[in-house]
Amino acid sequence: MLFAAVCAFVACDPVSEDISNDGHITLDELIAKSSVTVDKAPSGQNGNVVSCTTSAPVNAKWDIGGKEFVGNFAKKKMKLGDYIVTLTALCADGTKLTADFPVSCQVITEELQKIYIYGEDPQMQPPFSPEAWNAAAMRFSDNEGQHFPYLTDEIYWGFKTLIIDVSQVTDNLDVRIMSGWWDNFNADGSETHVHWNDGLNELQLTEDIAKICAKGNDGKNHDLQFMVTSGSCVVNSVYYEE
Repeated sequence: MLFAAVCAFVACDPVSEDISNDGHITLDELIAKSSVTVDKAPSGQNGNVVSCTTSAPVNAKWDIGGKEFVGNFAKKKMKLGDYIVTLTALCADGTKLTADFPVSCQVITEELQKIYIYGEDPQMQPPFSPEAWNAAAMRFSDNEGQHFPYLTDEIYWGFKTLIIDVSQVTDNLDVRIMSGWWDNFNADGSETHVHWNDGLNELQLTEDIAKICAKGNDGKNHDLQFMVTSGSCVVNSVYYEE
């Protein structure tokens, strides 16, 4: 079902290139030409697959649960919950419009699949405890890391959410999220520090991370890296879901 929209504003930053007209459309026209739907379970309840489409003559960018998709069509499997899907549309004259579509995912119709980066087979890739200040222990690199392989451009530029399964976490655990070249990811130039808890912990890959760590699409190929600076934990697995 189609849900209604909210706000519009003007800006100069393009979302992408090559749209087909010379002017702009109104927010009402954008809404009329766009839809956000969820699939249906046999019970009639909303499923967890969100599909987005627009036929408006604009450059379109969708934000679905914090993930961005550029194009007139986007589709994503979600965890159960309520979400706001945001469509950002750039007209040829530079006018930018935004429309928000609330959706609710009530039952699982398509299971999220775990895509393992490390730890799918605990015999081949056993749990390990990274030593503090060991920069190689959790570097995603085939030749400069000790456990994790390279991440593909599809993972970086797909802005996947990495899920890190850890246990035996001490209260003073501190982990830096950085690159193998000690690049900082925060806009103020500081490293990103996190404290993991026993269980599942998430890291959303961002455009800033991809620009530094990805190999292609103008990435610097510096490799994502987690580094323990105090405390300790056991890393069981790293994966993402889709």
